[in-house]
Amino acid sequence: MSTLRLSGLKKAFDGHPVLHGIDLSVRSGSLVALLGPSGSGKTTLLRVLCGFERADAGTIEIDGRRVAGDGLHLPTEQRRIGYVPQEGALFPHLSVAENIVFGLPRAQRRAQHRVAELLDLVGLPESYATRAPQQLSGGQQQRVALARALAPSPGLVMLDEPFSSLDAALRVETREAVARALAAAGATAVLVTHDQAEALSLGHEVAVLWQGHVLQSAPPQTLYRRPATRELAAFIGEAVLLPGTVENGRAHCVLGALPIQQGAQADNGPVDVMLRPEQIDVLPESTQRDGALDAFVRDITFEGQDAALTLQLIDANTTVRARVPGYRTPREGERVRLAVGGEVSVYPR
Repeated sequence: MSTLRLSGLKKAFDGHPVLHGIDLSVRSGSLVALLGPSGSGKTTLLRVLCGFERADAGTIEIDGRRVAGDGLHLPTEQRRIGYVPQEGALFPHLSVAENIVFGLPRAQRRAQHRVAELLDLVGLPESYATRAPQQLSGGQQQRVALARALAPSPGLVMLDEPFSSLDAALRVETREAVARALAAAGATAVLVTHDQAEALSLGHEVAVLWQGHVLQSAPPQTLYRRPATRELAAFIGEAVLLPGTVENGRAHCVLGALPIQQGAQADNGPVDVMLRPEQIDVLPESTQRDGALDAFVRDITFEGQDAALTLQLIDANTTVRARVPGYRTPREGERVRLAVGGEVSVYPR
């Protein structure tokens, strides 16, 4: 297990900056999910960490040892980093066992060092050792790619969108298996992804990269419930943003006087109020509840286990988005009552 520390990391291509002074720490044995839209610099950052690209400025330290910075650029093979590419990149002419030991010294390759142990670690039977990669499913190939990355006992494991080519059901199954394997190996890992559900479910911490800057790095629940900016709130999941004011420690908007997140600094004055769609309780029209508001269902997007609703407030020219369990989906045009649960975030305007 190793710690990872980046300080002031910069990288440009042909004079166009891609990374703007990245600061990031990954504690030993944890998994950090690096989340961001396409073009935000995620893959470039991963390539610089692995040593595939040379940093223009800043430093990289792995377990207290500097591997990049101040004229130093340690080659990839000397950084003790395991790498799992997007497509697995297994060699089709080699067996599963031969793929796993490919990067080991010759004697260990001949002895197929730790193959059975590593297959068990990633949740595959030992009998798969003699199979060709093309005889495996996409998810199984990604597990073999992880076993290959873990074979040299690296200090860090880098995963570059390893589940993006898998279908939805296989993606969930494979990422759960990979998470278990990394935890069992005690590995420190960085996962690059543009999938928010993946980042929030796998990461002990999630760092959001935006146009080459880290906007926020925090545990998943903190990032979702207390995003640092309104732009980040709109990027992470769905956000309901409403104009309002802060008065006496509460956020006042069309949905009422709402409690603000504990510990948040909120001065009196105009703000944008942010809450999540699932915080809006959609109740039958007959419900008697203090603070509940009248509305009607303007639009429904049914998604199986839940449904997204567009709701028109009766007494205000405002629509809001809410989410309800699929079995409680109302009818379009139905009158309902709304109430807000939980605390909200506010951003000064």
